[in-house]
Amino acid sequence: MKNVKISAASKWFHRLLAGVIIVSGVGMAAPGLWLISLGGSVYYLVAGMVLSFSGFLLWKRQRGGVPLFLGMLAATFLWSIAEAGFDGWALAPRLAFLLVLGLLLLVNWLLNSIAGNSSYRKPLSALGGAILIVVAGVLSVLDLPQRPGEPVQVQPAVESSAGQIDGEWRFVGGSSRSDRFSDLQQITPDNVGKLELAWKVHLGESDLPIFVIEATPLMVDGALYVCNSQNEVFALDPDTGRTLWRFDPELDGSTINFRICRGVAYFRQPGATGSCSTRILSFAMDARLFAVDSKTGKRCPNFGNNGEVDLLQGMGTVSAGYYTVTSAPTVVRGKVLVGGYVADGQRTGAPSGAIRAFDAVTGDFAWAWDMGRPGDHGLPPPGESFTPGTPNSWAPITGDEELGLAYVPLGSATPDYVTSHRSAVMNKYGNSVVAIDAETGTVRWFYQTSHLDAWDYDVASPATLVEFPTSQGLRPALIQPTKRGEFFVLDRITGEPLVETVERPVPQNPVPGEPISPTQPYPEGMPSFGGEHLTEADMWGTTPFDQLWCRIKFRQARYDGDFTPIGLKPTVVKPGYLGGSEWPGVAVDQEKQIMVLNVNHFAMYNQMITRTEAEERGIQAFEAGTVPEDRDAMNIHAQIGTPYATDVSGFLSPLGVPCIQPPYSEIAAVDLETRKILWRQPLGTARDSGPFGLRFLLPIRMGVPAIGGPLVTGSGLIFIAATQERTLRAFELNTGRLLWQTRLPAGGHSSPMTYYSERSGRQLVVIPASGHFWMQSGQSDQLLAYALPE
Repeated sequence: MKNVKISAASKWFHRLLAGVIIVSGVGMAAPGLWLISLGGSVYYLVAGMVLSFSGFLLWKRQRGGVPLFLGMLAATFLWSIAEAGFDGWALAPRLAFLLVLGLLLLVNWLLNSIAGNSSYRKPLSALGGAILIVVAGVLSVLDLPQRPGEPVQVQPAVESSAGQIDGEWRFVGGSSRSDRFSDLQQITPDNVGKLELAWKVHLGESDLPIFVIEATPLMVDGALYVCNSQNEVFALDPDTGRTLWRFDPELDGSTINFRICRGVAYFRQPGATGSCSTRILSFAMDARLFAVDSKTGKRCPNFGNNGEVDLLQGMGTVSAGYYTVTSAPTVVRGKVLVGGYVADGQRTGAPSGAIRAFDAVTGDFAWAWDMGRPGDHGLPPPGESFTPGTPNSWAPITGDEELGLAYVPLGSATPDYVTSHRSAVMNKYGNSVVAIDAETGTVRWFYQTSHLDAWDYDVASPATLVEFPTSQGLRPALIQPTKRGEFFVLDRITGEPLVETVERPVPQNPVPGEPISPTQPYPEGMPSFGGEHLTEADMWGTTPFDQLWCRIKFRQARYDGDFTPIGLKPTVVKPGYLGGSEWPGVAVDQEKQIMVLNVNHFAMYNQMITRTEAEERGIQAFEAGTVPEDRDAMNIHAQIGTPYATDVSGFLSPLGVPCIQPPYSEIAAVDLETRKILWRQPLGTARDSGPFGLRFLLPIRMGVPAIGGPLVTGSGLIFIAATQERTLRAFELNTGRLLWQTRLPAGGHSSPMTYYSERSGRQLVVIPASGHFWMQSGQSDQLLAYALPE
């Protein structure tokens, strides 16, 4: 009776497996024929036909089925190596599914053997050996997780005075240089493996599903200052996380689609004592600037109107939710500089991108730089406004107290993906870093990193100020990261490039009426992290089926490399709007002349929509306070007032995974003296990533999408979270060796900071872990601090 049951089970399993193989073969062959018609690989048609015939022979219980499958597996292995090389992640979708089928054939053979009716012993033995070899080979070239290794000594290259003061962290960017560097050395490569959680606090969650805490805290005068997504400001005890005070701006969230805060600013009034002599400056997303006493959290009554300034003054009529401020204030020579986030992609005539300054003591309006009103730095006359639709600065602004300059990173004029509506002055300044006199609002110089931008290549990172080594010695410079993954180095007095920078021809033939630039600037004297030119072989997936789908979509789209114009047929855009580099920027150890960066490699699949079609589809600009019901709706940019709407989508497979192969992010170190890459590697594992938003749970290094930046310390450490994977890591600066890691309750999409507490005698590393709605990295409201054991 037992053998009868086994025999029945083996027959049922045999037929089912044969059927799966037949259907799988058809599922490869039919779209494989489509791919060939588009000029793509013939592999899928041939492999699908062979696989189907193998399944048919198995169904008929003919001996040729297993040898044919074995031959196809061997041929697939050779094709995979020829097309993708020995990259484990590239090989996985090409081989994994077939290996699973092969293992099921071995199970089938085992069932038949037990039942006494196996006739495939030799070919299946060969199949088993082949599978073991292939699996071992793929595993050997997968980027397995790093293990903490032996640290090495890091010697300073040149002396510098840049860095922290008395173990504090006075600016969101660490110092006024935005270098995200601390010279603290209590935590070293030798002892970082002993770090443990010192304390954690809850900062309070938003009542909206779309929120993120991207704030880097400050530590000044014995207190930690941080904001949450509701723009509440907290003063915390740096040793325990205990709340000292909390300021609630009573944010009106009814007109805000998302909530975010990237930090606050600290200001000490020269020569003053008493209340508000030291103050915290912060923004609220309903367009208000606040000043509160750093000791009590109470409003500074002589600042603006009872401690607040209305940032809509001079902006004219602003649709609710179309103007806000997300990055921390920047104070230069007693002036608070204000950029702003503008709801882009929706319509022409969006709020102005004018840069303004207010007195840090009184809150009085000081000046404005409105590119549409050159030479006029005052408020507009009654009934008028700053020039609508001009490029805005939503990313952090860097201040140079010594030179009295503010380095302002500008985006493009709104809407993002069309150019025909833009004025000459919009095209002149868009996507530039602009040096503005902090006392007068006069432009000293500007440098454009992308011309006539139609790809959403905002300058999204703060400029980092350095003393840059040249053949004439150290020069005062700034490094300007970009979403393109290119890093411009400019003299910060004149704006002159300090590395060889050239104009290269880029693809042409845009949609009718939308001008683009024939060339774009490339800093050839610095390493590029824009990624390699894509080919069909770079398409990816979790199975051969979604990889085949991605290949077809790639062949259907236009892709001619960097700056391929977006058209009425789909266009692959890489890098996408996530970067390259994003808003945190880079970290620089000036003494060792090492720059640390992290970049994304993520492609978009964009397409123009004619105004007629957009109207037929009912595409409208988003209204204030509304959140689209699904991600597809969020991808549509209505661009009312222009000839085209645009569908701006991630290049994803039907399973929700990227169509290009990993890595999707990297961390790297660059020697600024030699301009060479010291090391680069994927950032993050596949542990918290997977199809349909599920988790692979595979701690295999992949390089997953990342928003957040690095911290570098004088002891030769890099701290970074940033990734979709919920992990904070410490790397060795000059080797990239992983030395320590810990799990976070959600993704940490800020940049870590560090400080020294004189009371406890400990150096602490702090990061918020809120997760990110776009990154699918969980949700939390925790701020966490790590230190060596007491």
